[in-house]
Amino acid sequence: MLQDKKIGFIGCGNMGEALVSGLVLSKATKSENIICSDVSTDLLEEVRQKYKILTTTDNMEVVKRSDIIIYATKPQIIGSVLKQTAPGLDKSKLIISIAAGVPLAAIAAGLGKELRLIRTMPNICAFVKESATAIAAGEFVHKGDVELARAIFDSVGETVFIQENVLMDAFTGLSGSGPAYIFIIVDALADAGVKMGLSRKDSLFLSTQTVLGSAKLLLESKEHPGQLKDRVASPGGTAIAGIHTLEQGGLRTTLMNAVESAAKRSKELGDLMVKDFIENNKNNGQD
Repeated sequence: MLQDKKIGFIGCGNMGEALVSGLVLSKATKSENIICSDVSTDLLEEVRQKYKILTTTDNMEVVKRSDIIIYATKPQIIGSVLKQTAPGLDKSKLIISIAAGVPLAAIAAGLGKELRLIRTMPNICAFVKESATAIAAGEFVHKGDVELARAIFDSVGETVFIQENVLMDAFTGLSGSGPAYIFIIVDALADAGVKMGLSRKDSLFLSTQTVLGSAKLLLESKEHPGQLKDRVASPGGTAIAGIHTLEQGGLRTTLMNAVESAAKRSKELGDLMVKDFIENNKNNGQD
């Protein structure tokens, strides 16, 4: 469904390139249908050579040439980029943001007009085409816009549509920040293997493969994690002894608290973004 759409990226850093790679390698669209802008000419030349896409240093050129515009900038600068590009935007274009922590209300305030807006939250696993991406839609989206967004982000993993934008904070705390929790768990398991005599290389590989295999089994079997846990933990065995230690250490509570803390922080940052964007809009109107 993307074959006849021109897709533009404003910002072609890590996540922008991951999406370009996913779109091109999955053949969701043709290379010539993609255009990227960035301040780094070296980066643009690299992605142009690698993916045979169009590149430019002019954000407005991306706006003019695209049906779908993906703002892949850092949250710290998206306000100025929205203000710069707003004059070229209208309801004929679908606007997608992947700026972490920037709510739809802030994006709408930064643009200052009624537009087809979608906010997404991919995670770092997009680099290996295994992202979990949440999609939230603004009030002026057209029929089929969410499907277009899903087609883009399905090229780097799996997507879920969130009806209410407020739930994006919960998603950020779980899946957006979640890879960091898993990396810590893998690192801790690897340390434990080294403590018990395994080499660092073998221990890290075994920890990583164990997490990968466990996740794949959960997804493919569709069994509840508690059921799978019971299949591993035989009576009086080694796994149940380890699980007892995890419960003593409060692993469940700690992970739940981590997700809650990250979600609360996401909301705090989002509220600040909305306030700042609205204030900037007011100030610009008075100038």
